[in-house]
Amino acid sequence: MEGLLGRKMGMTRIFTEKGEQLPVTVLEAGPCVVVQRKRRETDGYEAVQLGFAERKASRTNRPLGGHYKKAGVTPKGVLREFPVEAGEAVQAGDTVTAAIFEGISHVDVQAVTKGKGFQGVVKRHGFAGGPITHGGHSKRRPGSIGCRTWPARVHKNKRMPGHAGHVRVTQQNLQVVAVRPAENLLLVKGAVPGPVGGVVAIRKALKKANKSS
Repeated sequence: MEGLLGRKMGMTRIFTEKGEQLPVTVLEAGPCVVVQRKRRETDGYEAVQLGFAERKASRTNRPLGGHYKKAGVTPKGVLREFPVEAGEAVQAGDTVTAAIFEGISHVDVQAVTKGKGFQGVVKRHGFAGGPITHGGHSKRRPGSIGCRTWPARVHKNKRMPGHAGHVRVTQQNLQVVAVRPAENLLLVKGAVPGPVGGVVAIRKALKKANKSS
């Protein structure tokens, strides 16, 4: 199993044996239930569909309710697919916990960042703005955006005011500080995108050897 769904609980700090403090993010890693097992023979690829967080049956539409009923599980709030090996013995109804990260040194965490709404270029792109003193009238403005007679248009991808935040971001190679399967907790060094309580997808790091730390 390559990963599972979880929730960002917040940040704290722990102390090492040398007395050094480490900033860590506490993640609720599962438990997730396998809603569907996809196979190469029937679906064209090997994967599992995991469900996380309970959801009221009254809030679930009938097609999706039938999907959960076929798997023999209760409705879930979030569904996400994770790749698995062809020979891995995982079936619908199985439960996946934080124990899959035992012995793993690094993980990749995917989450949706905090939404900032409509913002100007100073906050959205880090523009310096215009002169603040001596009668300046362009303090937080983007400045000129057009061209001359040719091509007489604004270029595509011009950095301008607009919606900021609320995008899916993957934080790679976060060091695993501690795994607590009994509590379904995973402690990783550093920060994780998104607000407290936000849903995250935790995967074994792709760019690390992932040997025991």
